[in-house]
Amino acid sequence: MKKLIFLFGLLSVWFVSGQNSITGIVLDANTDDAIQNVLVSVAGNNNKEVVTDASGAFKLTDVAAGKVDIVFTKDGYSVLRMPVTVTDGQTLDLGTILLKKFIQEDVTLLALTDDELNDDSTAADNISGLLQSSRDVFLRTAAFEFGATFFRVRGLDSENGTVLINGIEMNKAFNGRPQWSNWGGLNDVVRNQELTNGLTASDYTFGGILGTTNINTRASQYREGGRVTYSSSDRSYTNRIIATYSSGLLESGWAYTISAGRRWGDEGFNDGTFYDANSLFLSVEKQINDNHSLNFTGIYAPNRRGLSSANTQEVFDLKGIRYNEFWGYQDGEKRNSRVRRVIEPILMLNHYWDIAENTTLNTNIAYQFGEQGRSRLDFGGTDIDPGSGFPIGNAANPSPTYYQNLPSYFTRNFPDNPLLAFQAQEAFVNDGQLDWNALYIANQNNLVNGGNAVNIVYEDRADDRQFTANTILNTAINDNITFNANVNFTSLVSENFAEITDLLGGTGYLDVDPFASDLDVDPGAVQNDLNNPNRVVTEGDRFRYNFEIRSNTIGGFAQAQFKYKKVDFFVGASVKNTTYQREGLYRNGGFPTNSLGKSEKLSFTGFGAKGGLTYKLTGRHLFDFNAGYVTRAPSIRNTFSNSRENNNIVPDITEEKITSFDASYIYRSPIVKARLTGYYTKMEDANEISFFFADGIGGDNQAFVQEILQGVDRQHIGGELGLEAQITSTIKLKGVASLGQFTFANNPNLFVTTEDNQDARAAGFVDGKLDFGQVELKDYRIAGGPQRAFSVGFEYRDPDYWWFGATSNFFSNAYIDVSPLQRSSNFYTDFDGQVFNDYDPELARELLQQEQFDDYMLVNLVGGKSWKLGDYYVGFFASINNVFDKEYRTGGFEQGRNANFRELRDDSALPTRVFGNRYWYGRGRTYFLNLYFRF
Repeated sequence: MKKLIFLFGLLSVWFVSGQNSITGIVLDANTDDAIQNVLVSVAGNNNKEVVTDASGAFKLTDVAAGKVDIVFTKDGYSVLRMPVTVTDGQTLDLGTILLKKFIQEDVTLLALTDDELNDDSTAADNISGLLQSSRDVFLRTAAFEFGATFFRVRGLDSENGTVLINGIEMNKAFNGRPQWSNWGGLNDVVRNQELTNGLTASDYTFGGILGTTNINTRASQYREGGRVTYSSSDRSYTNRIIATYSSGLLESGWAYTISAGRRWGDEGFNDGTFYDANSLFLSVEKQINDNHSLNFTGIYAPNRRGLSSANTQEVFDLKGIRYNEFWGYQDGEKRNSRVRRVIEPILMLNHYWDIAENTTLNTNIAYQFGEQGRSRLDFGGTDIDPGSGFPIGNAANPSPTYYQNLPSYFTRNFPDNPLLAFQAQEAFVNDGQLDWNALYIANQNNLVNGGNAVNIVYEDRADDRQFTANTILNTAINDNITFNANVNFTSLVSENFAEITDLLGGTGYLDVDPFASDLDVDPGAVQNDLNNPNRVVTEGDRFRYNFEIRSNTIGGFAQAQFKYKKVDFFVGASVKNTTYQREGLYRNGGFPTNSLGKSEKLSFTGFGAKGGLTYKLTGRHLFDFNAGYVTRAPSIRNTFSNSRENNNIVPDITEEKITSFDASYIYRSPIVKARLTGYYTKMEDANEISFFFADGIGGDNQAFVQEILQGVDRQHIGGELGLEAQITSTIKLKGVASLGQFTFANNPNLFVTTEDNQDARAAGFVDGKLDFGQVELKDYRIAGGPQRAFSVGFEYRDPDYWWFGATSNFFSNAYIDVSPLQRSSNFYTDFDGQVFNDYDPELARELLQQEQFDDYMLVNLVGGKSWKLGDYYVGFFASINNVFDKEYRTGGFEQGRNANFRELRDDSALPTRVFGNRYWYGRGRTYFLNLYFRF
């Protein structure tokens, strides 16, 4: 009996001591709201941690007696470390714990969406906007630090990520990319974002292999109050003002949010790049009852900006990285000839239905309409010769960087007269800008003689009308299983045409093709519209080309998510049918039988399947796996080989195929968060279409061609590492690494097309097409930013609400975009189909070696301070990018003009190439300053 009593006593002591516990409730220090998912842990004890529930409550059990530190950690809040003394057998109630929110502006959201993003059409494609809502240190660094270098996560374009607003997809059918400028400048109201990375499950859509971002603009979910922001920068714009107010949910069941902004500047970092943008936003919600709510969103963000040029090394050496060839002085002010203009309002109506406690149905309709314009000069104006009836005239190319204006041209063609090259250099260095006065004078001189304008400014226009409808179902079948599904429909009508915007002092412009040939055989070949020959157009008229594209898509997806104690997994599938049809409104003289009217109606059916699994070894050690296979329709851009002039479709076009998987190890603790990921993506049967003027086609011939690269396979292999450590309550360290190898995985087929005329037939074209078979691209690197990037940095957050951070970023393995035509049989064969008699394989290999850009390092600084004044908040932050003013290349491309060995050999032998590679350069040292007042 004594032994039993003794054992019972030991067990009682053990049991009582095991009841040492700590409880409390965590609230927001400013609002007194409960904070869920705060990590509460015992410092130095990896096994003692819990998270707060929806009421902010927590309970730590089995805490060792004695003095311990309790640590409270939550993203967006200052870390709180509380020393306490635990007594055996007692529960220590800490009562209410107040966490202070760290009032720090989201630098990326404020600056990136309308500053660092690309113009949606160049090789400098950027996905930073897709990543800005992420809490993952790797993705956050990719957006904050790597965006200015046009770094692409996993080497993928933004068309591989899906962007939604209230569940409505915003990716464009033309190129598959989201157009962030449609909501640019509305930073305050696009903060509510939900990001899923890569192939992981999204509740709204199947998504892309790069991930999904859903922007929520539901009025009742904005914080009540207002905000006024002023920003100054020397990047894209120089000034910005944003004002926003949200009512919160009123007793009447109504809620509204309004926002207005303006961004402007006469010049950004590059010369002559003005910025002029306004933004308006309205969201109104009516909660009809407990189960039904309607929300209307309207977005209007018209914007205009001057574009900058990609330059050769010769131009860079003479004028520096700020130089831009597109502008010149007119009446004492800078005028840019290349202006991008976007006016595409979005109207959206969303119905939210809580069918049951765990089931919701979100039904949406949206209408987007408006216009995009991209201006440029046309110097091919002509008159009709009364004798022959053929066009005569034309003006010289006014570009200051036209090859015949640069020193290299004179060095190559007049080597015995170096004075000519010197004079060209002096003229370019001392001026080197567009001469608007000369354009007006040329038109006026022609007008005096009764002629038409020879120089004009026109816009390439795309006027879209798009209707979208979808419905999204989410239901929690039980505590472990969630089911998601949607059905969606989109209808697009896109009008595409050229429109004259400025006759530059002229009274009319002859709508013909000044470069047409074979006029003695076919006089109609010169006409842009045979049904309206020799038409003289004026400002506001359409000319040159005019067609419509109609596209319809219908699809859906279904997904099941399973969550258990040790394992989470999901499976999803999608199907989408896409149709395209072109209707030509002009009968082009170069394609008289294949330009007017409707093309063949194309139909593509894409399927997708994906799945993922997360294994939770412990609460700190997780393993995550995702895999997917997707087929998708090619974009409109890569379906019609020359949509401006004819109905031709890329032969044997088919759906693109994508196989992708990744595996990650994730570590999470109160101090350290880390993710290590390996990935593989294979993209097959893609198409690429390019347009350029080429010398050396089929021997020594010249032609303006459409280059179609068909059946392109790409391979993306690499790894990602993101690591951040909360060293103290105020200091955080971070490190990020991205190592990738992105290559062409096969030798695709190449053919070029042009008008079927005598010159083309002499070059070997048959019915306007010249097939070169396979082109040697396998193992060449894919261009598009650095394939390796590293970042190390720190952040200091003071309890008095000031903060400072610095990062050093290292970039390498960035490559030029190679010319496929130079890697085809055209490169080494003469007009007779035989290899050039002076062809040197060793020299050819050297000439065709892909250029790799120099490595570089960028240092960025950021910091700020905020104050709470009663119920108001005032603050600022400032950033300096590229502190040491490093010059670096972000991208570039080989000019396809030197299409064969002889042309490229002779050009490369010069001290300065005439048709050298063209480059984009990153910005030098820049700043961004932001001041805000919140009430």
